[in-house]
Amino acid sequence: MTKSSFNDFKLSEDILKAIDLLNFKTPTKVQEEVIPAILEEKDIIVKSQTGSGKTGAFAIPICELVEWEENKPQALVMVPTRELAIQVKEDVFNIGRFKRIKVAAVYGKSPFRIQAKELKQKTHVVVGTPGRLIDHIQRETLDLSQIKYLVIDEADEMLNMGFIEDIETIINSLPKNRVTMLLSATMPKDIESLCNQYLKEPRYVEIEDENPVVDRIHQERYEVEADEKPKLLRDITIVENPDSCIIFCNTKQQVDDVYDELINRQYTCEKIHGGMEQEDRLRVMKDFKQGYYRYLVATDVAARGIDIDSISLVINYDIPQDSESYVHRIGRTGRISKEGRAITFMTKYEKKYLREIQRYIGKEIPLKERPDIDTIKESKEEFKEKIATRPEIKEAKGAHLNKEIMKLHINAGKKTKMRPVDIVGTLCNIEGITKDDIGIINVLDVSTFVEILNDKGELALRELQNMNIKGRPRKVSKAEA
Repeated sequence: MTKSSFNDFKLSEDILKAIDLLNFKTPTKVQEEVIPAILEEKDIIVKSQTGSGKTGAFAIPICELVEWEENKPQALVMVPTRELAIQVKEDVFNIGRFKRIKVAAVYGKSPFRIQAKELKQKTHVVVGTPGRLIDHIQRETLDLSQIKYLVIDEADEMLNMGFIEDIETIINSLPKNRVTMLLSATMPKDIESLCNQYLKEPRYVEIEDENPVVDRIHQERYEVEADEKPKLLRDITIVENPDSCIIFCNTKQQVDDVYDELINRQYTCEKIHGGMEQEDRLRVMKDFKQGYYRYLVATDVAARGIDIDSISLVINYDIPQDSESYVHRIGRTGRISKEGRAITFMTKYEKKYLREIQRYIGKEIPLKERPDIDTIKESKEEFKEKIATRPEIKEAKGAHLNKEIMKLHINAGKKTKMRPVDIVGTLCNIEGITKDDIGIINVLDVSTFVEILNDKGELALRELQNMNIKGRPRKVSKAEA
């Protein structure tokens, strides 16, 4: 039966409220199939293309099913990359916001000690990359004894990255009595074998979109000598004049070179590749999502699983050397049934890659003539006007959720034996505040952060100025978002 509304799934008010504020209108096809199966605690295999709403498909029922009172992790989500771990954490956190679901993300090149401290606290869902998950399991900083739900996301990409043995190691560390979900864009034999071995009578869901990503996206290509690519890029961007554009390169060095070229031409531009510090990569992705600049130059680190709305153009400055990467790159535009546009530059030595891609997508990518001088001249004024205009800044994902939530900072933590129960007890003594108005509490070494829900933040902040917490007055202030 087709679900026309999230209300049809009989979800709790806390989850429905978050879904509404996140502006999820109606379930996608994959969500229609997956949400009921997980709510019924059935194992499931999902084959579905990029941009189909897969994260919501597992995050919504997991947030519904986890028990808030349990302190140990109940759900484990495995993903191939750091960027995807952070994004999935954000999505699960937003959906579970009013149920006070605590989510931890663990991945490499981030301090192990800080992750271990976070995992010591009450945690409902853990999202992580296989290597770092194994580190935590082996060092006994991740307790898997209460895991009831396992999600293996982007399984084919983890296979391509050589994670299959790590995945099996993690699965063998989990309780046998659990619900397992595997999500993948393709189903190679090794993934099928994994499913046969570890999933119990799984339902198989294959979503054939009526408008597959390669059909929704207008694709074209240009033949060009390698040393002429910078000029062609300039001409194409002038004529296309996109509101937002990702330019994909095959190497970190090429990303740096293209970025420098665009900066010299006064483009509002940033770059992202695997050689950058994690903090810088996160900042770049966040700012690009919100529209602080129009152009992002990237390696494939930005090609897979990263959800950015309204990318009007993708340019493959270098043609990708495998067909799946091509589909994932162009899938950054044309998200969830929207139309998009993708342009690929190709030298005469790269025809074999083009043939493989065309065979894979089942269609020819039309060859276009480069823009002529008159077309470029006609487009230049409008291009200059847009380049000189600051892009419209979009609301961050989950911004509506935050409008009735205030985060408070209390200058006391574990070192002064502060506990969540101390905070809850004090807040519930304020007239007009109940436990339902208290969100996620995060107790650190010398600080505590607590979210106050339902527009009660100002009330709590005002009253706490004159109250003792754990027997003493504490400095309480509004925390930075």
